[in-house]
Amino acid sequence: MENENKETDKAQILIIDDVEINRAILEEIIEDMGCCPVMAESGEQALKLLHKVHPQLILTDISMPGMNGYELCKILKSNKRTRNIPVIFISAFSEPKDIVEGFVLGGEDYITKPFIPEVVQARVGVHLRLHEARHELTEMNRKLQISVNEQLKQMETEKKNILYALANIAAQNADYEEKHIERIKNNCRIIAQGMQLSPLFEDKISDTDIDTIELAAPLCDIGNIGVPKEILQKKEGRTKEEEAIIRNHTVIGAKFLKDLHVNSDYNDFISAAIDIAQSHHENWDGSGYPKGISENEIPLAAQIVAAAQRYCILTGQQKLTREEAAAIMEQEAGVKFNPDIVRICSKISRQFI
Repeated sequence: MENENKETDKAQILIIDDVEINRAILEEIIEDMGCCPVMAESGEQALKLLHKVHPQLILTDISMPGMNGYELCKILKSNKRTRNIPVIFISAFSEPKDIVEGFVLGGEDYITKPFIPEVVQARVGVHLRLHEARHELTEMNRKLQISVNEQLKQMETEKKNILYALANIAAQNADYEEKHIERIKNNCRIIAQGMQLSPLFEDKISDTDIDTIELAAPLCDIGNIGVPKEILQKKEGRTKEEEAIIRNHTVIGAKFLKDLHVNSDYNDFISAAIDIAQSHHENWDGSGYPKGISENEIPLAAQIVAAAQRYCILTGQQKLTREEAAAIMEQEAGVKFNPDIVRICSKISRQFI
């Protein structure tokens, strides 16, 4: 078992030459280096062997019957699995044009016949060390990329947690019920899933969209952190100026989220959150704010959150039953909400929390 492990640890070198004596000489030179030679009589045989072995280096003759060394090298360099294996050409030819052609095809070096063992060992040793260094560098880059990705994910999680904390503060300032944020998040997912099953929306909402809307929905009123608490909690008798301040929370929230600079994966979540924060008070008939857009000008994610939030406020702050809330939303269909979304909400309202 120990001897098998030692053999496995040896660098494998594939030697390709149609002349038996040349193979024997190279085999002995390679074994003297402490490496493991793998022999092939032709380019075709070498390609078959490469399905089973993955050598650290390839020594190939140029002039062979059938596939020559140049053709073999071209095939090796076009294959993702073998393109990074160094190729050294061996030949009796020493014309500059022959050497240049080998380099153009991707060969790393050139050894001429007759073989001088010290020269073969020196050149093979150099390319083995270079190959090992490249391998180590690739592995270091792979581990570094994993580490960077993990750090980015951690940063994303921390940023989301901060945003959710701010959203909770904003909800408390607005005097929402304790589980208001969690209810909106859950009910948005239920509505989006129901819409995905409808022929009207099945091509507009993917599984990824559902996840993104669920994550972004709690940030709908994050702009309330910029509105004085006493105005938010004022139950009645607000002045026009105070109403204008409250309405501005959509602009504040959208700008706050736009100012975040994060990586592309995180931006899917942020983009949805911006649409929701800015447009969840727009009305289907164009009477909402801040821009007064209507119908399908309103981002779909914002339409979903608007319906979920209305239900949560009616059954939370206003203490209405599920049936009473559904009846009010049905009356508001076509005015505040997309009628098709309201119809779906009515069918699945028993799943809401």
